[in-house]
Amino acid sequence: MKFKVLCCAFILISVQLIAQQTLKGMVMDANLPKDNQGVFGANVYWLNTKIGTTTNNKGWFEIPYKPSYKKLVVSFVGYKTDTIEIKGLENLHHFITEESVLEEVAVSATKQATSRSFLQTQNVFTVNSEELLKAACCNLAESFETNPSIDVNFSDALTGTRQIQMLGLNSPYLMISQENIPMVRGASQVYGLTFTPGTWVESIQITKGAGSVVNGFESISGQINAELVKPHTDNKFFINGYGNLNGRLELNTHFNQKLSEKWQTGLYVHGNLRTEKFDNNNDNFLDTPLAEQINIMNRWQYANNETGWVSFLNFRFLDDKKQTGELDFNPDVNRGSNTIWGSEIKTQRFDFSGKLGYVFPELPFQSMGLQLAYSSHDQDSYFGLRDYNIKHESVYANYIFNSIIGDTRHKFKTGISFTYDDYEELVETTNFSRDENALGVFFEYAYDNSEDFSLTAGLRLDRHNLLGTFVTPRLHVRYAPWRKGVFRASVGKGTRSANVFAENQQLFASSRQINRINTGGNIYGLNPEEAWNYGVSFLQGFKLFNRKGDVTFDFYQTNFENQVVVDWENPRQISFYNLDGSSIANSFQVEMNYSPFNKFNVRTAYKFFDVSTDYISGNLSKPIQPQHRFFMNASYETIKSDRGGLWKFDTTYNFIGKQRLPNTSTNPIGLQLPEYTEGYSLLNAQITKVFSDRFEVYVGGENITNVRQENPILGSEDPFGSNFDSTIVYAPIFGSAYYAGFRYKLN
Repeated sequence: MKFKVLCCAFILISVQLIAQQTLKGMVMDANLPKDNQGVFGANVYWLNTKIGTTTNNKGWFEIPYKPSYKKLVVSFVGYKTDTIEIKGLENLHHFITEESVLEEVAVSATKQATSRSFLQTQNVFTVNSEELLKAACCNLAESFETNPSIDVNFSDALTGTRQIQMLGLNSPYLMISQENIPMVRGASQVYGLTFTPGTWVESIQITKGAGSVVNGFESISGQINAELVKPHTDNKFFINGYGNLNGRLELNTHFNQKLSEKWQTGLYVHGNLRTEKFDNNNDNFLDTPLAEQINIMNRWQYANNETGWVSFLNFRFLDDKKQTGELDFNPDVNRGSNTIWGSEIKTQRFDFSGKLGYVFPELPFQSMGLQLAYSSHDQDSYFGLRDYNIKHESVYANYIFNSIIGDTRHKFKTGISFTYDDYEELVETTNFSRDENALGVFFEYAYDNSEDFSLTAGLRLDRHNLLGTFVTPRLHVRYAPWRKGVFRASVGKGTRSANVFAENQQLFASSRQINRINTGGNIYGLNPEEAWNYGVSFLQGFKLFNRKGDVTFDFYQTNFENQVVVDWENPRQISFYNLDGSSIANSFQVEMNYSPFNKFNVRTAYKFFDVSTDYISGNLSKPIQPQHRFFMNASYETIKSDRGGLWKFDTTYNFIGKQRLPNTSTNPIGLQLPEYTEGYSLLNAQITKVFSDRFEVYVGGENITNVRQENPILGSEDPFGSNFDSTIVYAPIFGSAYYAGFRYKLN
């Protein structure tokens, strides 16, 4: 009996000893074989298990070993993933090699200024800081001038605020996020893009079609995510000054400081000012508003590689003021009177956002994260005799857990999210205040064999206090049938509550009466907007005369099950009502990128839109929406001199085809507009002289062709009369605008 007990004990101890055996090894860079320096932070794990680790600062690792473990996987960002067959416990020395350059195509030669990946499942176009420097992108709304994925339009003749479109739909149908936290929404929908200075942006990811269920249910036509500069990687000190001939002055400063091995902080200050009055078309109205903005952000970054914890904290305050209207308008004297027409828009905003992430040290493919955000947006505005005030407080929380199923080819994300929105909204004399809250859960599965096929399928369930309970499915598929060729397809649904007044504030700068057809819905008497988005895309890389290039074909359709129709077809009013019939937006785009010779890059695109809606008056194409657009951007950079200097040249050309205008046939003859506009061309250019790695200056011009819309304000001679309308804008108003600026930085 004792012998049997001892045998059992011996067997158990032996099994335990075997189970506690470890494999040791070192991961090194094949490009530096003679340095004997290891790669820090490489992932090492057993295939088809959850047993893994990461290399230390000298490249060494230890991982539990069992005889049943046969294949060891080594991966590192930017390097090929290797699978190694293990036959014993001898120390392993393994060299990793960089990924083939064929796996990602740069469409601009300078530091991959823009790129499309051959490996991502979703159709994503990435714009980094190098591309943003090609134009005077003073804020996020002006950061899309040199890429064809986003269309930039003007919303009205008074504020001149640039609005963006994608796939033929306005920005409310996009999810606009900041570091994957929804940011431009609700009360900030119209002006929110102007609240993020261009120098704060590190990169922009533009996703066409249905987005990820992880980020929420509101996205319909796509997502724009802005990644901000990080205190850890940004310059220690940066200053940018800018001025243009339409009276706009700007100053941006960055201060970054390393506090310890784990903590860094940055202070970012932006200010802009416009005090000069311009009336180039002699209609007695300002062509551009007087403006003043101060914008301050404090950013904290924490990283502990030993424990796996990382965190970001952002605090921001904004004070923005705009004044527009007739040249002689004085708000201290004329506000509330019907003698001189004027408008002021005053916004104060505070927001906080935080991200906390944890990577399991023994399981580098497993992580969890928490996103938190709070914002308070307070806008006090009036347009002539019409008041519009809105205060929007928002709370957002999103918990995400990432791991694998079996092996790293099968990944998943799951979590829970919560949003709360408190609106205090006064439209003239009517109160439209409301509270919205939503609790949702989501699950997203991703399969990727890193060769020719990948798939991402997501599903989320949300309970909204005003919209009810609904399901949001989304699917993305990628297939690479041959070298450098990638097919993508996507389908997904989006649901959103339309903030009809905040999203259409230009209506107040007119004499149009508001006609809201109440059908008993929970928000403004209207039902939520619901739409399906379907898309296919093909990307093909090529070589021509031994120079790289690529061509992309996209087709997307957005089909609304319900839409809050914004009807401008009666010049005496603007109507909001639920869709009764069909509303479809078709978008086709072909884009080609090519580098004919070293450091010279050309990007061209043609876009066709077919956007139509069933209005009360019948099925009509969307007003102020060109069917045809052509885009071309050319950039050239000289070779850096011995002293570090070089020149950069950038030119962007846009052709905007004819556009249907809202019906004005019932206006007096002198105030009637044609059914369609003529097409026109726009030309922008910039020259940058880089004196050194620290200092550069730039000069440029926007709308060099000096295109201007004649009589953009109908009834400008009688702004308090029944025919006053500043909302029908389809072309620039100011004309040519030339600018200059400088950038200085200390690393």
